[in-house]
Amino acid sequence: MLSTLIRSNETLNRDHGGSANFDMISLTAQYALRATVFLAKIESGFTSRIDIAEATMVPHEYLLKVLNELDAAGIVESRRGPGGGYRLTRSSDDITTLDVVLSVDSIPRISACPLGISDHKVLCPLHKLLDDASRLVEEAFEKVTVSDLISQKRKGRKSCSFPSK
Repeated sequence: MLSTLIRSNETLNRDHGGSANFDMISLTAQYALRATVFLAKIESGFTSRIDIAEATMVPHEYLLKVLNELDAAGIVESRRGPGGGYRLTRSSDDITTLDVVLSVDSIPRISACPLGISDHKVLCPLHKLLDDASRLVEEAFEKVTVSDLISQKRKGRKSCSFPSK
């Protein structure tokens, strides 16, 4: 379901590590999902930011911002010094993709007329449709855990994989 909601554009965005563009969530949210999925695949221990950045193709400085936000949200924890780095704070079965997305960004919802028309006390049909679509995106992200994204059993699809050294 999630893969049908998040459709990639046909072109690659070379400025961001060759990743496909997604209009539904921000680049920051995409990077947070990449980092979280990568950490979920590492079963124990801390992983350096450099290793995460290289594996997920996220720029190092941008990743620091993302990891700090994930840390503040309680999704990852960090440790300084030798053997330090980042790791998930709980099982990937207990982290939804919505948890990850909302830790770094929001999924825009429409609660009032975006045009500022004061006569519009309720959303017009177009804005209601757009808000309903945002709600469906939230519901789809809520149903999928990070573990689901790395599971080999997920409807016969390949799991998310990252380049290995």
